[in-house]
Amino acid sequence: MNMLRVMTFNVRQPDMDDGENCWQNRRGLLVDTILSKQPDVIGTQELFQTQAEYIQERAPHYDWFGIGRYGTHEDKHVGIFYKKDRFRILSHGDLWLSETPEKPGSSSWNIIKPRQLTWGMLQSNDMESFYVFNTHFPYRAVEQEARLKTAQLIKERIRRLPSECPVILTTDANSVAGGDIYHLMCEDLFDAWKTAWVQTGPEGTLNGFGRHRSDRRIDWILYRSSWRVLDIETVIDHINGRYPSDHFPVMATFEVQP
Repeated sequence: MNMLRVMTFNVRQPDMDDGENCWQNRRGLLVDTILSKQPDVIGTQELFQTQAEYIQERAPHYDWFGIGRYGTHEDKHVGIFYKKDRFRILSHGDLWLSETPEKPGSSSWNIIKPRQLTWGMLQSNDMESFYVFNTHFPYRAVEQEARLKTAQLIKERIRRLPSECPVILTTDANSVAGGDIYHLMCEDLFDAWKTAWVQTGPEGTLNGFGRHRSDRRIDWILYRSSWRVLDIETVIDHINGRYPSDHFPVMATFEVQP
């Protein structure tokens, strides 16, 4: 049986305002969490290049791709990591959440700073080729229209792909499962949390560095394929009250076709 382990992980930007939860204090635990679960593919949000470099330093069997919000490697990325001994990239690219998605650094719909989507087509010797899309939806309450436009943009791009080709979407949707954005996305995609045979951990994915628990599931793994989801886990690893991020990562295990 061939399996594919996919993780979505908002790693939280390296913000010194986080005090005791700053990147320097939690980076080791973040990589330990990845190493303990060994996902094959990771869609990250809020990733800065310095964080990507540290992850690769500690976990050199991963490579990654993606560009920052301004079309350079400055500021936030939605980078995609993958096990380089298993996968090779057939193609990849970036889109901006705007009316001109091919224009680096572009922004529309009253999004205050550019946001982007990174995608890639991966191939391995033990399973069929597939696409991974990864993004981070706008977060402000007044950006509901922007979230709707983002969902429509993603749906339109996925619909361009051959229907027989599997697609995975990893995202911090900044919108609760069961809401308008969720229902719009699930017109075309399945929710791995709902279709998994086994669910482990809390449904909510926000933890505020352990200060609170929320029942809001805003970190999603959605997919289009005939694959089966064997299990999915909201990963709550922490040590002495320290959490790797203010979001829990989520990992799904797919049974895939060779």
